[in-house]
Amino acid sequence: MGNIVAIVGRPNVGKSTFFNRLIQRREAIVDAVSGVTRDRHYGKSDWNGKKFSLIDTGGYVKGSDDIFEEEIDKQVELAIDEADAIIFMVDVESGVTPMDEEVAVLLRKVDKPVLLAVNKVDNNKRLENAVEFYSLGLGDYFPIASTNGSGTGDLLDALIEALPENQEEEESELPRFAVVGRPNAGKSSFINALIGEERYIVTDIAGTTRDSMDTRYNRFGFEFNLVDTAGIRRKSKVKENLEFYSVMRSVRAIENCDVCLVVLDATRGFDGQVQNIFWLAHRNNKGIVILVNKWDLVEKETNTMKEYEAQIRREIEPFTDVPILFISVLTKQRVFKAIETAVKVFENRSRKIKTREFNDIMLPIIEGNPPPAYKGKYVKIKFCTQLPTPYPQFAFFCNLPQYVREPYRRFLENKLRSKFDFTGVPISIFFRKK
Repeated sequence: MGNIVAIVGRPNVGKSTFFNRLIQRREAIVDAVSGVTRDRHYGKSDWNGKKFSLIDTGGYVKGSDDIFEEEIDKQVELAIDEADAIIFMVDVESGVTPMDEEVAVLLRKVDKPVLLAVNKVDNNKRLENAVEFYSLGLGDYFPIASTNGSGTGDLLDALIEALPENQEEEESELPRFAVVGRPNAGKSSFINALIGEERYIVTDIAGTTRDSMDTRYNRFGFEFNLVDTAGIRRKSKVKENLEFYSVMRSVRAIENCDVCLVVLDATRGFDGQVQNIFWLAHRNNKGIVILVNKWDLVEKETNTMKEYEAQIRREIEPFTDVPILFISVLTKQRVFKAIETAVKVFENRSRKIKTREFNDIMLPIIEGNPPPAYKGKYVKIKFCTQLPTPYPQFAFFCNLPQYVREPYRRFLENKLRSKFDFTGVPISIFFRKK
């Protein structure tokens, strides 16, 4: 399980530029594969072979400076809670501001690594000016310029040094299911309905459940671990900014599971926030099951369910091969079916296809439908195989991998899905030089 690093600081100090610089290499690759733009405040990066997830807390605040004053405290507290290390960014042009001092007060109490990055230091005069940031009481600082990347190497070296060692979890054979979704969609109640006891007390009191808890679960002949993110800490504090909050709460659980059960409230629909969580799971190559909860509260007409499902599938194109179940946690309707489906998706995600069988099925399809010529060049695919990775990835070996376009990749993925059951599981397809 990777570490999570949060970037905090007031607006316009260059957090996003720095964030983009760190993830751009990886992002370019990720987005080229799916061709869909994603939430720009979460990404993966690596430095000297150590991978970590990066969260830019700045992108979530809209509004004026005074709204920001209280907002930033909440974000910093959230970052302190959720991240393994924090990069606090300040700006040498404006010097130490009252808001910086306020953030520093919060960060000085923390027993996690905090790295102070002084941005926009691009000449010697500014290097001298940066000295005043010692007054924040956070020890040494790192002078950087996120526009041209100077100084970021030293900062990242120190970051990697400071990150806690990844405790490799003892690999249990049991699948790990994470229950994710926006607050009040019924996650805790779903878990209660499953476990059959009020282990998660569903209340509005501050600090109901803090960490995502793992429950070893054995019923209906299934055994698995349930990773729960239901806990919402201090409701009163996060009323205004639930979107940032629930995305951030979900990151760790999603990275740490095999299958995500995305719970949404039928009366609110598959809105932007649920979509963020869905794409987060997709981008992490997790199995996905969508659970539409509170279906008992929706006014029914003859084909309401069909229409509702079609609407969701439109939103999640091109990855539409995902189970969508309509449940009611209150009446326990289809709750067991949800787990059955998750187990099935887990099996799909771990499915391995023998190379010979794979070629026997895919090569005739490719022969009948070769990649269209591009710039007068013909692509010949000679051989294909599944890669030995924890989730389904396939390599197709050909003479001109750079000429295979996105539509053909989709065509192959659709064929592959129709021949083998990968429902609920993102697939990666690579074209390699033979």
